[in-house]
Amino acid sequence: MSTAEAPFGLLAELTHRCPLQCGYCSNPVELVRRDAELTTEQWRVVFDQARSLGVLQIHLSGGEPLLRPDLPELVTHANSLGCYVNLVTSGVGLSRDRLRDLAERGADHVQLSLQDATKAGNDRIAGIKAFDRKVEAATFIRDEGLPLTVNTVLHRQNLDNVAGIIAMAEEMGAERLELANTQYYGWALRNRAVLLPTREQLAAADPVVAAAQERLRGRMEIVYVIADYHEAHPKPCMYGWGARQLTVAPNGDVLPCPAATVITSLEIENVRYSSLHDIWYHSASFNAFRGFEWMRGPCRSCPRKEIDFGGCRCQAFQLTGDAAATDPVCSLSPDRSTVDLILATEMTPVDVPEMAMRKMR
Repeated sequence: MSTAEAPFGLLAELTHRCPLQCGYCSNPVELVRRDAELTTEQWRVVFDQARSLGVLQIHLSGGEPLLRPDLPELVTHANSLGCYVNLVTSGVGLSRDRLRDLAERGADHVQLSLQDATKAGNDRIAGIKAFDRKVEAATFIRDEGLPLTVNTVLHRQNLDNVAGIIAMAEEMGAERLELANTQYYGWALRNRAVLLPTREQLAAADPVVAAAQERLRGRMEIVYVIADYHEAHPKPCMYGWGARQLTVAPNGDVLPCPAATVITSLEIENVRYSSLHDIWYHSASFNAFRGFEWMRGPCRSCPRKEIDFGGCRCQAFQLTGDAAATDPVCSLSPDRSTVDLILATEMTPVDVPEMAMRKMR
């Protein structure tokens, strides 16, 4: 049996349907269609099993969870299990009455996406006119007294506006702001040539974020996720494979991380056919990269292995074809030249393609 500790978080991707068309989305390019989604009762069973497994936080995400008509029932059930319930939303479709109902049923927190600091920039990146509805949703959340996190994915199209994004999050009344440089999976990988920031952009943004973190300390927490293609070492992805959290996709696939479907050699199990307990502790997919025994050189002898856990397995697979390879972002990786070549070619502002907007096929 695996020696893994129990997870404390479940990311429940209720649907891949979404009114936004963001080209940086980490959902798979082949999105799960509505007729393949888990039913209300199946999601209840998932929540029951997650709580029995030890999960304390349930993050209701997507796509856009507000497109599930059974969202109020699912919030009620998650709350009845004693879980902290977080709604991850675009804000589109979040009326005052809907929010009040969800809060009364047990929603504890709202995470609201923001694509840019201005109406024009936000709506261009989102692919629809959404900015005004996000501002309105933030007002409803604040009036309802729920904690608010604003999340902005940073990339070449908005990184120059990071000061404005911080100011917008302040105006919205956010207790927490997540500034996450794009991770290149799914739609984001497809649009990498349009999204990769330049070193100059990052050099300008870093001190702006640092100054805001200091100025807003105690009022608004700012979490800054680095652009790891530009770094010498990878980030501690998920704090280790299958270590703290699990994801259930709209069709019931159970994933060690939200992007794990990109590893085509990984045998993914589904909650329709196996329990979360068995998948978490016994499945080949969750045990594939736990601990350190799977590592090869240079990771296995590197003192950083207990800091970054060898980096991202999904990124390693996408860039090398081998999920057990050292994350090519690492300066010690024999494949670092792959990342350097990407930076040299895809950041050249010549013949930059149009962004492929996220849409159901």
